[in-house]
Amino acid sequence: MNINLQISKELNIKESQVVNVVNLLDQGATVPFISRYRKEATGELDEVYVLNIKESLSKYREIEKRKDSILKTLTETNNLTDDLKQKIIQCVDMSTLEDLYLPYKPKRKTRGIIAREAGLEPVAESILLGKKINISDFINDGFKDEESIFQGARDIIAEKINEDLIVRTLLKKNFKNYCKLYCRVVSKKKEEAIKYTDYFDYVDDLKRIPSHRFLAILRGVSEGFLKINIDIDQEDAISIISKCYQPTGIYKQNIVLAIEDGYKRLLQPSIENEFKNLYKDAADRNSINVFQLNLRELLLSPPLGQKTLMAIDPGIRTGSKVVCLNKQGAYLENALIKPLPPHNLIRESSEIVLKLVKKYSIEVIAIGNGTGGREIEDFCKKLNLGIPIIMVSESGASIYSASSCARDEFPNLDLTVRGAISIGRRLMDPLAELVKIDPKSIGVGQYQHDVDQKLLKESLENTVVSCVNSVGVEINTASKELLSYVSGLNKKSAENIISYRDQVGSFKNRMQLLEVKGFGQKTFEQAAGFLRVKESSNPLDCSGVHPESYFIVEKIANDNGVDIKKIINNKDVLNNLDLSKYVSKDIGLPTLKDIIQELLKPGRDPRKSFEFFEFDQNLKDINDLKEGIIVPGIVTNVTAFGAFIDIGVHQDGLVHISQLSNKFVSEPSTVVKPGDKVSVKIIEVDIKRRRISLSMKNS
Repeated sequence: MNINLQISKELNIKESQVVNVVNLLDQGATVPFISRYRKEATGELDEVYVLNIKESLSKYREIEKRKDSILKTLTETNNLTDDLKQKIIQCVDMSTLEDLYLPYKPKRKTRGIIAREAGLEPVAESILLGKKINISDFINDGFKDEESIFQGARDIIAEKINEDLIVRTLLKKNFKNYCKLYCRVVSKKKEEAIKYTDYFDYVDDLKRIPSHRFLAILRGVSEGFLKINIDIDQEDAISIISKCYQPTGIYKQNIVLAIEDGYKRLLQPSIENEFKNLYKDAADRNSINVFQLNLRELLLSPPLGQKTLMAIDPGIRTGSKVVCLNKQGAYLENALIKPLPPHNLIRESSEIVLKLVKKYSIEVIAIGNGTGGREIEDFCKKLNLGIPIIMVSESGASIYSASSCARDEFPNLDLTVRGAISIGRRLMDPLAELVKIDPKSIGVGQYQHDVDQKLLKESLENTVVSCVNSVGVEINTASKELLSYVSGLNKKSAENIISYRDQVGSFKNRMQLLEVKGFGQKTFEQAAGFLRVKESSNPLDCSGVHPESYFIVEKIANDNGVDIKKIINNKDVLNNLDLSKYVSKDIGLPTLKDIIQELLKPGRDPRKSFEFFEFDQNLKDINDLKEGIIVPGIVTNVTAFGAFIDIGVHQDGLVHISQLSNKFVSEPSTVVKPGDKVSVKIIEVDIKRRRISLSMKNS
């Protein structure tokens, strides 16, 4: 198989683009590096295309590896014919490959094998050909009468039908177009399965079932509440097989029985399992894609930036932890306040907050949105501090506070203090802080525990890598966790950078990276463009211009008679350049245009500017809600069936997909994204089940 050609057809791009990307990947280049700094080679393919090529390459190489194994086995067992070899070589998908190999695959001792070993193959062949045969000649210890001999022959025919490539191909085509999923409740568990009521007696075309519904059904199956069956019309299935194994002649009834048995006992369960896995994989990928989109939006949330900050992790019984952080997010001091019931230490708590605000010239207060968050917000506002007070999602903060990362950062601080620090830092720079938490714990997934965990982990890591490298990382302040996601780096190289920083001091320029243990030319090539050195004497070290292209910037500066420092942000020069003068065999217009964009806005951050937001101050609890009122909210999670909105009452409300817009919406992510500030109407409040239904439709 020509893998490069197959990928180009699959992705509808030029084969030369695939060849170049594959070569770069094989040389150890990363997806961010290829899409950012090798645009001439890829024909300006974006990161999504490069990643798709990488994934397809892995898939097809796995198929080729399986082909080699099968060919080797068939050769060793003397089953490899020229025709079979050609079919295997030309195969492009794993399913067809396994169907080709099925007749020769080592099996446990089946009924058909037992019949063959007893010498009944001639009987089976005679039945299929309609040729008269003396059945009594085949009686033996295992098959002592005529009926058992016919049964054994039918078992051989059934297995022959099951292993027939044409039959399997035709049936799979029918399954693809017409199969249905039948779901029913396990009768003795009906009372326990109340959350699966919608699926107690459910039938639908498999291809029409939304991914979230399919995953919900499979969860019900795994929990033992539901049973499913995936099948086509059995008459259609029998008809398809009958066209290949025509039941005629003197043994017609035996052929009919063998066809029915072959389908019901062998083919149907096999194809059902394949289609269940196929649609499970598709549902997993769709669910993971939703997770990735949500995670990307969250990681790229607008950063507040460098502010002296107070963060409060609210608590009722044990009080609320207060921490102060400097402009760089470094820990300064912590305290405990208890202004809420049952303590009601309002005066003492007020004095603590006022003292710390004055002591550190606090510019903003971040409050976790967990239990007691709105009450602490109300307490702080009554102090008339004259500074912004912002509610911050604390999803995953407790996970971070108990992690090895948090212990390494703050070995002498209590868990609750670490959690408060995380809340404050994620307001200052969400990306830098959230990379320390397992993405699955951030709270923006959909059925994340039901999908393929390996695929989920890889996909979410790809998203984090993409976000980190699109923003860039300041090498002198970045954490080990943030550095490990930089193109070309890993946990070990990130640790080596931190170790070098601790021993030698701050990096003065990018070239100093080559002094880090284990940091060779290849690692430098892959990583340098994404690392920033803010205090470097070379201003390009704080930009996204790769060191390999510095000479071009120097030439542009020399040609225009200006110092390299003065070429940056120099719109008069940069907007009037004839870039064709700088094109060479190694560097073309795409890279040159990218360099100019960087020089016009060095170290450009793709994230939006921070916007302040406030919840409705009259709403603190679900009991305060009234149907029909319109309230402000923040999108916290987007799923295939709608969006969850935080309206400040400790319980997110749901805007169902049908309520997202006056127009038809096929994908909620086309309307809203996590972090969006929206206005929603309360359309139903179920206090008992703590469910809030919202609408974004215009009245």
